[in-house]
Amino acid sequence: MFYVFLEGLISVLLIAGGLFAFIGSLGMAHLRDFFMRLHGPTKATTLGIGCILIASMIYFSVIGNGLHLQELLITIFLFITAPVSAHLLAKTGLHQRLKYLNKTRGKPIELQEEDQAESPVMHSPNRE
Repeated sequence: MFYVFLEGLISVLLIAGGLFAFIGSLGMAHLRDFFMRLHGPTKATTLGIGCILIASMIYFSVIGNGLHLQELLITIFLFITAPVSAHLLAKTGLHQRLKYLNKTRGKPIELQEEDQAESPVMHSPNRE
């Protein structure tokens, strides 16, 4: 009876993880500007991968000889690093003055003059 419950839990986590990852990927593909696209991989996809890793941890702990914590460590690392990388990407988008749609909610704030890049175009080294 206990194994049936665990199989059901693992199935629910795998299905939820697949749905979250799909919705995050779909959002990244269909949203229109950089700031809106940033939410897909940082929110939904992170939760989807977390569900899949937790399901993997439960499965291998049940069929193995003990508790498998590798997947839990990967999940914790993912949940810690995803918001940091999203913040850095958003800040870089602001510094580069990336264009955004007027329909974007929460318009990016204006930066100080010394914080802004000279132009949104990537500079290449001078060739002589």
